[in-house]
Amino acid sequence: MDGERCRQPACAGIVEAGFCNLCGVEPPGAVLTVAATTPQISRTAPGSRLSDLIGSTRSRRGNGTTRSSSRKHLGLGMVAVPELPAIDPERAVMADPVVPEYKRFCANPGCHDAEGNPTPLRRRTSGHCPQCGQRYSFEPTLHPGDVVAGQYEVRGCIAYGGLGWIYLAKDSVLNRWVVLKGLLNTADESAAAAAVAERQFLAAVKHANIVGIYNFVKKGPEGFIVMEYVGGITLKEIRKERGPLPPGEAIAYMHRVLAAFSYLHRQGMVYCDFKLENVMVEGDPPDVKLIDMGAVRLIDDRGGDIYGTKGYSAPEAGDGPTVASDLFTVGRTLAVLLMDFRFQGTYEFTLPPPAEQPILARHESLYRLLRKATAREPDRRFQSADEMADQLAGVLREVAAGTGTPKPIESALFGGDLLALRADEGVGVTAADSGVLPELKVHPEDPAANYLLATAAAAPRRQVAMLREALPRFPRSAELLLRLARALMATHEFDEAEKHLAAVEATDPFDWRVTWYRGVSHLLQGRPEEGQNAFDWLYGELPGELAVKLAVAVAAEMARDTGTALRLYELVARTDPAWSAAAFGLARCLASAGRRAEAVEAYQLVPAASSLYGQAQAELARVLIRTSPAVPSPAELTHASQVVEGLAAEGAEHVRLQTEVLATALSLLDSKALAADPSVRLLGQPLDETAVRRGLETAFRQLARLEDDRARQIEFVDSANAVRPRTWV
Repeated sequence: MDGERCRQPACAGIVEAGFCNLCGVEPPGAVLTVAATTPQISRTAPGSRLSDLIGSTRSRRGNGTTRSSSRKHLGLGMVAVPELPAIDPERAVMADPVVPEYKRFCANPGCHDAEGNPTPLRRRTSGHCPQCGQRYSFEPTLHPGDVVAGQYEVRGCIAYGGLGWIYLAKDSVLNRWVVLKGLLNTADESAAAAAVAERQFLAAVKHANIVGIYNFVKKGPEGFIVMEYVGGITLKEIRKERGPLPPGEAIAYMHRVLAAFSYLHRQGMVYCDFKLENVMVEGDPPDVKLIDMGAVRLIDDRGGDIYGTKGYSAPEAGDGPTVASDLFTVGRTLAVLLMDFRFQGTYEFTLPPPAEQPILARHESLYRLLRKATAREPDRRFQSADEMADQLAGVLREVAAGTGTPKPIESALFGGDLLALRADEGVGVTAADSGVLPELKVHPEDPAANYLLATAAAAPRRQVAMLREALPRFPRSAELLLRLARALMATHEFDEAEKHLAAVEATDPFDWRVTWYRGVSHLLQGRPEEGQNAFDWLYGELPGELAVKLAVAVAAEMARDTGTALRLYELVARTDPAWSAAAFGLARCLASAGRRAEAVEAYQLVPAASSLYGQAQAELARVLIRTSPAVPSPAELTHASQVVEGLAAEGAEHVRLQTEVLATALSLLDSKALAADPSVRLLGQPLDETAVRRGLETAFRQLARLEDDRARQIEFVDSANAVRPRTWV
């Protein structure tokens, strides 16, 4: 029960919402819920300048941009988020505003108990800390009926948190509900200083997903921040009531929150103490809003206290919060929304393995995103909120597609399905081909961007010459070196290509584009295992990008790792049917494994609007008439015949496909593997030997008429004569 001491041996923690706030273990027989958390006040540490913290964002993102995300709607139109009923503000007023004993801690950053935790203050609601002597008070100073600044009529307390009591009040001048935020520990000087800091810079914060700061007022010696009233329900309450949320809904909330983080970071601020209780879901349609700005600080603030919460805070957060430590808390909050796990104990800084959490096993991209967001080393995490939001949107697209609703999104980093663009060339359809991998988009801020776009259509050798010639003109262009390396790979000059990749890597070791091009180089050199390793690493860096998953699948197919190829081809094909290369790859692997019916379904994933639809239907027909590992049934032959007849195609290719269907049927009839059945019709002919021979003879003679090469004409005529029905004449 909440408030009880933890029953684990040698643990002095308190059970809060089903978890011990110290070791994170649930009590025996308890139902797993999200644990409410204990504020953890770390020592003061100098901050860093914003430019030092996010200056590498552009290079870390490769050819991405530093733009703010333009995706404005909760769920991006991919998933439905439950609507919330309207809430009467006065119903939120607490009848007995008391801080529970297990919530009372000394706010002095340097005051800790023997275990290094903030010193507990259990017995009294006010007095002096027995450890450091600092004064404290946990009693609300405003009461119903009080009027602050002659304008704000207090209705009562509605919440309390790490930095202060929160009161509901009515603005008598503007006739609106507002929130007054005071101090939880009203005698704490450092908390008072934090409130002053809020007054100085938070009033300038204006964002749709961040609670508005209206004013800063005083009543006697005490100051209060006047904030927008947000009428909704916190994610903590939603999580506690419903348990783990569906992945689409949980991702939708965090994706939207990242817009607020992006805004704060651009303003030179870090949020520091993000967690479930600091997000409110409100409105119709619903949206999210950050509701507690008490721990926000300027990135370059070299003084002041650092606030965080056990189970959410990054390992290094006590040394000074950064953009990377902020994004760590977003990743942790998403994990807590999705799973029941001991996030304040066993897995305080790690994630449970997929073997323990089925949701992570089902959604590999989500697992990889969480791992990147919560990596122990800050340099391994996302380096900007926009970067994380882009990848989270890609993961959301996969989750939404799993419900049968594909939602294509244009990637900011990669071009589209190259196979579809090259459909007229007929390449990459029947075998794994590194040429089907999409191209990286040119970074628009690169000095050579316009020049590179102008050379993109040149033949490989011409392109190599043009790019070499441009090197002196654009000495600071990483894009130029990367594009030159790619062009050199096309002409099989791999050693020189690697020299240019190494030059980019030496300038920026975090540029993931180098790994992408190395993976391509490995495939072109016939080293698919190395290519697969390179692309798999990129999958962890860019978990929302379909292009990377396609690359892993292509490399895996070439390396005969059929299981990986099947899994990722299917993921890409079902997430966005426009990626026809994935559907072809999936069908190839299934057909090779003898899974004919599934291969047919894979080819059917190619939409009718695709330029590759006709080729997909042709390959579908060929799968149906394969004689290995089992001979096709009359139903499968009929299906193949119907597909061929339904193709809106003319010319030799269409006739050649007809000959394949009829030749297969004749072979099966001759070998007695298939019995004649006049009720079955193939391309207009009944399924008996004479009719099939007649139809095949006609097809071969059509091919001869369509052929320009004299030798081939003779071959087709000979084939027609060989299969013609036997006669006595």
